[in-house]
Amino acid sequence: MSPAAVGSKIGSRWRRLAPGRIVVIVLAVLRRDQRIADMAGGNQVGDTTVRRWRDELISLLAAHAPRLDRACKRIAKRGGEAVLIDGTLIPTVRRTGRANRPNYSGKHRRHGLHFLALTDEKGRLVWISAARPGRTHDITAARRDHILTHLRTAGLGALADLGFLGLDDNPDHPVIVTGYKATRARKLTPGDREANCVLAAASAPVEHGFGHLKTWRILTKLRTDPTRATDLLRALLVLTNLEVNR
Repeated sequence: MSPAAVGSKIGSRWRRLAPGRIVVIVLAVLRRDQRIADMAGGNQVGDTTVRRWRDELISLLAAHAPRLDRACKRIAKRGGEAVLIDGTLIPTVRRTGRANRPNYSGKHRRHGLHFLALTDEKGRLVWISAARPGRTHDITAARRDHILTHLRTAGLGALADLGFLGLDDNPDHPVIVTGYKATRARKLTPGDREANCVLAAASAPVEHGFGHLKTWRILTKLRTDPTRATDLLRALLVLTNLEVNR
């Protein structure tokens, strides 16, 4: 989709700048985390105008992000047998008040929003979840999104880290492979360790997917309203896949 096409689909009645120029400004905000005031002053428009352009373009792109069920079916249709699943924390600006306490992640020791993502076997992002408080555990997010049901419906398996241990409730015909975890009562055998190493190597591409997504510097520390973070991440997913697949 060309910048002019993207701009024209936003649909306002009048714009001071050409659609292509608007897209360039918004991409500068997203990719380089340019200050809105700087972009507004440099283009002789108001701060509110640039914010409106940003929000309109994000909404437009987020609407094209794949749904979980369709993403799984698409991978199965092209012959894929498994996906990679993992969670990540996107840092946010720390805010005071009780409402922000759930955003503190004890694991990462910082405030942020939790996102769950699926990639194909090569690490290309195919789906990203809604934003959740930073204290959310991977397995909790996976249950709320009914990941297991969608994978079984599409006939797919998944590789995941130990954060998803216990998600699969069918040990005889597991869909999600998570490796082995040592306990006080049971130490890992050499075979368990070798299996964990093989699984870690096979799951590594999911980090490449997150790496591509986080090249958008606006994610360095989110300053947007958490309720808008879902649309932002899904919009960046669409843009990231356009870059990776071109």
